[in-house]
Amino acid sequence: MFLDDFYNTSNNKINFTRIQASNFAKKIADDFNPLHDIDAKRFCVPGDLLFSIVLAKSGLFQQMDFTFSGMVSDGIELNFPNDIKGEASITDDNNKEYMHVKTSGNSTKNEKTIEALIRAYVEFSGHTFPHILVKLMAENKVMINPARPMVMYESMSIELENVDFTSVKLIESTSKLTIEGKRGNACLAFDLISDGITVGHGKKHMLLSGLREYCQETIDVIVNDFNNTKAAYIK
Repeated sequence: MFLDDFYNTSNNKINFTRIQASNFAKKIADDFNPLHDIDAKRFCVPGDLLFSIVLAKSGLFQQMDFTFSGMVSDGIELNFPNDIKGEASITDDNNKEYMHVKTSGNSTKNEKTIEALIRAYVEFSGHTFPHILVKLMAENKVMINPARPMVMYESMSIELENVDFTSVKLIESTSKLTIEGKRGNACLAFDLISDGITVGHGKKHMLLSGLREYCQETIDVIVNDFNNTKAAYIK
């Protein structure tokens, strides 16, 4: 599968180099979060890459819930299940959990179906900032700390009518941001469309910390820096 370039396997364990994880973020997910930059001090493997490997190894189920419980840095060796019966955890050899997965319903390991869903979801997910989050922050008159922008991927879920499709796209349905002091909980809802028919729904949950009063000039600088970084990479 196309994911093979973005991770390594040794003794049935999976690990990532910074280059592999960063390339997945930028080339597949179009995600330019600075946490995924090769030289980032707090480097983090994209949660969407973990999600993708789960699907590639264990299959796609009609109902799937993913909870992210730890940041994965380069070099950490992880244990991924080849099959999931109800639920499973992605852990290291010290039994530290980084992701928990719950599944139910029919499943498939059809590579075309799984690749179509992975590509559609991670593209949608990678565009969370600035496309969706900036709009939500403006509506709620808050923004992240520009000096230390902390936006953490908490969980996601999908619910499918069937797993028989081989092409699919994601369309944002409703999104909202709930504020609790200096923290915010963003819920991004989406529909899954195949051949013009809605085949499922999903939600992505994110935690924003260090919120402060909204300032359009500051947001413009953040977005411009983001766009310039992306443009420089594409060149």
